[in-house]
Amino acid sequence: MAPAMTTRAGFVALIGEPNAGKSTLTNHLVGAKVSIVTHKVQTTRARIRGVALEGDSQIVLVDTPGLFKPRRRLDRAMVAAAWGGAADAEVIVLLIEAHRGVTKGVETILDHLPEVARNRPVALAINKIDKVSSDVLLGLTQDMNERFPFVETFMISAEKGYGVADLKTWLAGMMPESPWLYPEDQIADLPMRMIAAEMTREKLTLRLHQELPYQLTVETEHWEERPDGSARVDQIVYVARDGHKGIVLGKKGETIKAVSQAARAELEEFLGRKIHLFLQVKVRPNWLEESERYSEMGLDFKDGNA
Repeated sequence: MAPAMTTRAGFVALIGEPNAGKSTLTNHLVGAKVSIVTHKVQTTRARIRGVALEGDSQIVLVDTPGLFKPRRRLDRAMVAAAWGGAADAEVIVLLIEAHRGVTKGVETILDHLPEVARNRPVALAINKIDKVSSDVLLGLTQDMNERFPFVETFMISAEKGYGVADLKTWLAGMMPESPWLYPEDQIADLPMRMIAAEMTREKLTLRLHQELPYQLTVETEHWEERPDGSARVDQIVYVARDGHKGIVLGKKGETIKAVSQAARAELEEFLGRKIHLFLQVKVRPNWLEESERYSEMGLDFKDGNA
């Protein structure tokens, strides 16, 4: 008789500065879009777990919020979530941008890394390698490895996929022997309601550019499965001020209509079925201080305390 296949499973925390490419890398490794991707910093709020399969290994990716200097309660809760995600993982991958090199933010992360890693393997992934010359890349690799004892260094482009397969193979081999933690067809551990809210928030973020970088949040208030296989999804966009409501709605409701159409199309593609999406915009001046809003984002309200 052939020996039974040994399965492996474990958690990998992707950490780095905002916009380093963690969400893009998560989506590429999973092979589907599970994490919000925009060109804005600090768009990932919750520790979104994407589930990637490689051979007999299940790699659960903790795509943490970017690490930055927190100023507000939401900032502090996001940073606490990022370090918490790293502390819970079997392997940590620090993602830095090739063209930005060792920034002050990277130096701060390196200062905290020994305390968080606690003898767990930490790999370095240098992203956006297509933006620099090979000489710059080699210099950066040497500099980073002199600053911290990384077990492996990978040179990748998360957006274009260069080097991602090598990283995925290595991560699969680093996972401990274990039964798989999620069903084979599950690609994220967020409830569908939260994934749907994140999709809408991404479309708002892309549409509004600098006007409302993150004075808004989206919640899926109601999800109704219909007999014909479709679903009705009702969402609320919370904003902090009356003026913000006008920006989100747009002239004659054009902005919210375009956002709704884009979010619905992506949700339909993701689920492979018809979705009826309805958005409302509500002013809630103190939503940044309400614990329920943090729970909806997968963050701990208490972590936002100074």
